[in-house]
Amino acid sequence: MTSEAVVSTSPAISSGPPAERDYHFVRSFVAGGVAGCCAKSTIAPLDRIKILLQAQNPHYKHLGVFATLKAVPKKEGFLGLYKGNGAMMVRIFPYGAIQFMAFEKYNKLLGKQFGISEHIHRLIAGSMAGLTAVIFTYPLDVIRARLAFQVTGEHRYTGIANAFQTIYLKEGGVSGFYRGLIPTLIGMAPYAGVSFFTFGTLKSLGLKHFPERLGQPSSDNPDVQVLKVHVNLLCGGVAGAIAQTISYPLDVARRRMQLGTVLPDSEKCSSLRKTLKYVYTEFGIKKGLYRGLSLNYIRCVPSQAVAFTTYEFMKQILHLN
Repeated sequence: MTSEAVVSTSPAISSGPPAERDYHFVRSFVAGGVAGCCAKSTIAPLDRIKILLQAQNPHYKHLGVFATLKAVPKKEGFLGLYKGNGAMMVRIFPYGAIQFMAFEKYNKLLGKQFGISEHIHRLIAGSMAGLTAVIFTYPLDVIRARLAFQVTGEHRYTGIANAFQTIYLKEGGVSGFYRGLIPTLIGMAPYAGVSFFTFGTLKSLGLKHFPERLGQPSSDNPDVQVLKVHVNLLCGGVAGAIAQTISYPLDVARRRMQLGTVLPDSEKCSSLRKTLKYVYTEFGIKKGLYRGLSLNYIRCVPSQAVAFTTYEFMKQILHLN
């Protein structure tokens, strides 16, 4: 799950002429997409390790996080750590862009038209933005998971196009690309909502109570205060850690359902309830439902660091403040 989510607060929506608003839309799209790609490229090796551990890959299921991180380059070469990252980049640019723009729109709608309190509409808008981005980009996430699960010498798919063709022909057409969508949506709602809520709340509190210590003027608009880089990193890390803890079992279920026929026990993972029950019964809580969680904690800090730093940089370059 993306997680696999780009968390941010929205810039003010332009009140200028239509052409200016359209340009603002494009700039917002680019800023969110670039931030997502930079963040995901930074943690691509850890993402692949997470998939291998979550789905109990037979070559690495007996290993822990750090042992797997060492074993993959030995068995598959250094680039083995980046297997599936091409599909991830194809997915994460529109995912980050759509999530950011959707949050901006939902946040404005809930705040102004429905009069919901700031904290509540931030939570709801974040959840809705995450769901919107997932629905539009989910097939690419399935492809990425399949490619990342492969081990050198045992390839079922030769690349992105071949994976699309094989899944479509052998796994029920379009429905094959949406295996695990329900647990993804269920997990994304609290994950994205809590992420947006936590980061936005920490940011607003920091700038309100400690503006000189935690904030600095934006380079493109001195009247706007933004968080200092190290404060952004801290707020993003806390938001990511809390959100991951809440939604992680659903992320495990999602990955197993996405991998489908690639797993020998795929018939036991045909629905969310069956998958959660099977993983809990077979592997327990620590080694099943929360297997690989420590890796997610390790991932969230650098991921949020790059995402927020890049996004703030792009906002200033593209004059979004």
